[in-house]
Amino acid sequence: MKLTNMKLTGLLAALFLTFCSFGVYAEEKQDETNFNKDQVKGRVEEVKGKVKEVTGKVLDDKKMEVEGNVQKNVGKAQAGFGDIKHDLKKSIKEGK
Repeated sequence: MKLTNMKLTGLLAALFLTFCSFGVYAEEKQDETNFNKDQVKGRVEEVKGKVKEVTGKVLDDKKMEVEGNVQKNVGKAQAGFGDIKHDLKKSIKEGK
């Protein structure tokens, strides 16, 4: 597959926007300094999956696009599980 300037620009823009959105999420959660492993690993997998998905779209590689989508959603689920664990732990700690 030939990587044209247009595809390369789209890929770089997608990477940039993905990492910016990850930074916004981190800024929103700044007051909660205690993260658990599931939250961190899930967010990392989510970003890696999104990058893979966009790369697959840009390169017209359906297999890579689907793999990225699956990886992104698995990461989202793992991060959600971590969020629930964190909220439960926080509620118990506060005595609610």
